[in-house]
Amino acid sequence: MKILILGGTTEARLLCEALESRGLHHIIFSLAGVTISALPVPVETRIGGFGGIAGLARTLRDAAIDLVIDATHPFAAQMSRHAVEACALCALPLLRLIRPAWRPGTGAHWTHVAAIAEVPKALGETPRRVFLTTGRKDLDPFIDTPHFYVVRSIERPPLPLPRRSLVILARGPFALDEEITLLRHHEIDCLVTKNAGSDATAPKLEAARQLGIEVVMVDRPLLPPANECTSVEEVLAWIQGMRRSV
Repeated sequence: MKILILGGTTEARLLCEALESRGLHHIIFSLAGVTISALPVPVETRIGGFGGIAGLARTLRDAAIDLVIDATHPFAAQMSRHAVEACALCALPLLRLIRPAWRPGTGAHWTHVAAIAEVPKALGETPRRVFLTTGRKDLDPFIDTPHFYVVRSIERPPLPLPRRSLVILARGPFALDEEITLLRHHEIDCLVTKNAGSDATAPKLEAARQLGIEVVMVDRPLLPPANECTSVEEVLAWIQGMRRSV
């Protein structure tokens, strides 16, 4: 079976490795190219967009794909929507691998917003010290705000940056004690993050809870219905069931 995996997450990479180790399928791994320092995978890889729904559908037909697995980031909503539409056009099965969303622990103080653009309003006008972990491409709403930002990103964010900011370049996973130390050292009073659901970066939420720090949580975008799995193991079982039914 020929499988196209739409990647961009740790789970996508682990799925590629797991499928390749079994040697039963031809895997094509696709990356949008947003992260320059993406870790390599041991399968055929393509980088770049498809040219919308029609372009993706054309790729699926030309490459004779049998199954599409959407393992993109929970906030890559446009790609996920395009995958649903293109697979419908081609009458192909689609499986979405999506991490479970984070949920607040007991005593946590979360303020929910629907989009990045709503975060500055949630922060208010009084200057605060904010740990900003929304990604290097989501800094525009914060450029002209009165707060001090500690920005953590895998790669250096593009200019301009918020007027008062410090950039920390780092790749998870991050340990709980490291996150507590960071929040204390920079005297953070608010954590801003997207509900990505990754275990690798979840300790920052527990650190904020333990220190009584507010979390401004950007909720996930709504996606069109699709078959969903929440782990690599579930995907492997789903594919095995699909092979048996063919």
